[in-house]
Amino acid sequence: MATAAAALLRLSRSRRPLLPLSSLRLPPPAPYHHHSHSQTPPSSSSSHARLPAFLSFLAAAAAGGTTVALCDSGVDHRVGGKESTELVVRGERKRVPNEFIDELASFLGENLTVDYEERHYHGTPQNSFHKAVNVPDVVVFPRSQDEVQKIVMACNKYKVPIVPYGGATSIEGHTLAPHGGVCIDMSLMKKIKSLHVEDMDVIVEPGVGWIELNEAWGHYWRNVCYSLFWFTSCEAVLPNGDVVKTGSRARKSAAGYDLARLIIGSEGTLGVITEVTVRLQKLPSHSVVAMCNFQTIKDAADVAIATMLSGIQVSRVELLDEVQIRAINMANGKNLPEVPTLMFEFIGTEAYALEQTLLVQKIATEHHGSDFVFVEEPDAKEELWKIRKEALWAGFAMKPDHEAMITDVCVPLSRLAECISVSKEKLDASPLTCLVIAHAGDGNFHTIILFDPSQEDQRREAERLNHFMYLEKELGIESLRTMKRIKAALDPNNIMNPGKLIPPHVCI
Repeated sequence: MATAAAALLRLSRSRRPLLPLSSLRLPPPAPYHHHSHSQTPPSSSSSHARLPAFLSFLAAAAAGGTTVALCDSGVDHRVGGKESTELVVRGERKRVPNEFIDELASFLGENLTVDYEERHYHGTPQNSFHKAVNVPDVVVFPRSQDEVQKIVMACNKYKVPIVPYGGATSIEGHTLAPHGGVCIDMSLMKKIKSLHVEDMDVIVEPGVGWIELNEAWGHYWRNVCYSLFWFTSCEAVLPNGDVVKTGSRARKSAAGYDLARLIIGSEGTLGVITEVTVRLQKLPSHSVVAMCNFQTIKDAADVAIATMLSGIQVSRVELLDEVQIRAINMANGKNLPEVPTLMFEFIGTEAYALEQTLLVQKIATEHHGSDFVFVEEPDAKEELWKIRKEALWAGFAMKPDHEAMITDVCVPLSRLAECISVSKEKLDASPLTCLVIAHAGDGNFHTIILFDPSQEDQRREAERLNHFMYLEKELGIESLRTMKRIKAALDPNNIMNPGKLIPPHVCI
């Protein structure tokens, strides 16, 4: 449970005292000697190689009048677990100039550090097996949108990479800094700016966690209980320093592009989010949590599909395979039947929730389901949902010396049973320990592939298993090219979380 302990440590960890301004000089290179050639600045033999990729693209097009390819050249800069099992992520690092550090210090004051331990902490994801040759050159802690804007403008001016740092929950290496640069830690931006109970939304800064938000409501609105539902709009600082507001607080809009989903889904590659409007949902008056066992994972998936097609209003449908249940038994001392399992949540009035529960029980029985149980007491419901919430940590308990490659596959609901069954066959035939979890009501499932990243044969096997669920197969190459065109247009200097999300072989 070392990874779980690390995550808990982060939540309770107080930030180290930042260095005095007098000590803010350029940090030395990270004392990491693996692939040490990656710390060497790029050769100066070609001035064209130093041009930002987008400018090179425009210059070539203007000079020759022909179509040219904008691709990531050189080393593979891609970061993340979508397909890469590289333990150490390489990158090209340029030392940031003294005047850049001085410019940041002039308005950030003590909220800036070049302390190596702090930089290493921010450049080492707590829940990802990926590591990087480099760490951020500097970590900054802005307190306002104005300070974020100044930081981004300085980075764009000096062409210094930016890695936004929020809840640090990424399991695919998104907070790595393989090119060094600036890590923007948003933890000091913690204002709950406005709560609109009548409109069922709240505006918050990015440093506010959902637990803090719920605690704030409980204090100020004792008779009103809401849960987070989804983002309505946001404000973000773009790579050139412009601030964009993606929409109003209206619950629906047909005006223009859906910029909110574009920015939020970009994972820090298009801008730094400084404010979000979150839609709220009233908690139901009653809920029921149920669990049912199956002999095959296809039977379990079929029940999830049949339940959704029946029109029954199910709040949550979660699927766990027998390996995941075995992990939960090992980690928590439980004695659950080690077979594929479905978990449900039904909401509404007491009578309605119970009626829906019994209808699903009938569907489960028709698909060879057994041991259907349901609970209504708050403590019992919480105990059942802990099984799902602690699934990842339970997996680590099975192989405490291993790391996890986690895939995220979304398919049409009608294909869920087929895709999970095929994936399960491949996983079960592998020498690696592999688990399956699904948000079955959404056609979304995860595979957790446990492997030792220091063992070449295990890394290759994990990559083989993951390869057939690669991003390109979900979106298609043209979608990826469109994403790359948007990235190039908004971030021509490629400073925003460079190398992330879009595979390097995608050319425009």
